[in-house]
Amino acid sequence: MYLNTTFSPSCSRLLKTGLGVGPITPTRKQSYDALPTSRRFITPHHQRYYCSSSSGLLEKSRETTGDSAKPVTRVLFCGPYFPASQDYTTEYLKSYPFVKVDAVPLDDVPNVIGNYDICIVKSMKLTSDIIARAKNMKLIMQFGVGIEGVDVSAATRHGIKVARIPSDDTGNASSCAEMAIYLALALLPNEIQASVRQKNLGSPIGDTLLGKTVFILGFGNIGAHLAKRLRPFGVKILATKRSWPSPSDQSLCHSDVSYFGNGAHGDLVDEKGGHEDILKFASRADIIVCCLLMNGETAGIVNKVFISSMKKGSLLINIARGGLFDYEAVLHHLESGHLGGLGTDVAWTEPLTRMIRF
Repeated sequence: MYLNTTFSPSCSRLLKTGLGVGPITPTRKQSYDALPTSRRFITPHHQRYYCSSSSGLLEKSRETTGDSAKPVTRVLFCGPYFPASQDYTTEYLKSYPFVKVDAVPLDDVPNVIGNYDICIVKSMKLTSDIIARAKNMKLIMQFGVGIEGVDVSAATRHGIKVARIPSDDTGNASSCAEMAIYLALALLPNEIQASVRQKNLGSPIGDTLLGKTVFILGFGNIGAHLAKRLRPFGVKILATKRSWPSPSDQSLCHSDVSYFGNGAHGDLVDEKGGHEDILKFASRADIIVCCLLMNGETAGIVNKVFISSMKKGSLLINIARGGLFDYEAVLHHLESGHLGGLGTDVAWTEPLTRMIRF
């Protein structure tokens, strides 16, 4: 099983929840603005919420040790990537001397994982073979929204819980949405670069988002945050989602994004569709932004057929997972000129094991 929980950039909130005796349960969300300054966690990129109830779990764990100098909980960060995550965690847990935090190279993880109680997975696959070595493991945390990097079934068989970062209230969706807009704006002025190369300034004319049709492939939390930010640019928004909630669905009330708003925002999407509509929407879009979770259904979904259905010169943006794209198909259509540009903040394999020919 896996938990959908919220934690600080340092992962400390979930760590604190996991250190208590007894079952680990998702924690209650609190209003960020209502928290005292000392309980806020702020970085340039994210904001997270603090859960006051979890402090009691740590105190309970402290009382059961009988020896405050002896670390009873060992936390493993897999690999050197996203080093701030370990730095934040180490800093925050200074007041809990019974917690030890380590980071090891990816190649060393299988050999040392058996010594740890909690594992934070970053840029690697935690397979069933590796999980089988985690004899003391109680919690595996995926550093991100998708949990395709963890064999959840294997973890469940070994009695290990798996958690991830939810995107709606953690700042993850907002930062991804802003990255998509940044990539789109970076791609649109390519005509200017061409004019500089040709030494013919003013021709061709640059382009803008105004009046463009944007297809959001996968309208989850990130897609919704993206649509909200795209609206002021004067674009038409198409979006696909496995199933769309009805306007009366009260479960949407927890989010700060209104899917079916009847106030100032109005509907965020001009046309909604399902999986069967992706090629139709792709043929009409000037910009396509991939926001899908990666699984057996979606891996390689942006393939030769998909890209061939796109308008010539349209732009493709990926802020989700590199494996959603067929690398060779994308490369071919870039080289042929059918694809006007690619903007991505993910790679086909992470960490990078080969140079990408773009």
